[in-house]
Amino acid sequence: MSKATAPKGLDSVGSKLWRDVTSKYDLRVDELMVLEKACRASDRIVTMELELGVVGVMSIGSMGQPVVHPLVAEIRAHEAQVASLLGRLKLPDDPARAGEVPRSTQARAAAQSRWSTAHGAGA
Repeated sequence: MSKATAPKGLDSVGSKLWRDVTSKYDLRVDELMVLEKACRASDRIVTMELELGVVGVMSIGSMGQPVVHPLVAEIRAHEAQVASLLGRLKLPDDPARAGEVPRSTQARAAAQSRWSTAHGAGA
């Protein structure tokens, strides 16, 4: 397994994510690009959470009303982005089982096969 070098500019959380994944899995170039995006987004989440800790969760709206700070939604969006990016890597739960097809993928394939057979769409 070759160890991919971490991209420049990652902060501690992004660097840790990079090390954790690349130390267990040998990724293709396109997967490394996805991992880099997840690492950078993870670093941005930490930065935004630190800022939110300083300014607070509530803010003042344009009409003087209390509103949820815009960083709350941005953090949520980044968390969803990280989850989506890491999901695209389709990493197995256990590196010892890296060659196995995930159970959900097997179940989906079986269901599609049954549907195709029942509906005459199978080839």
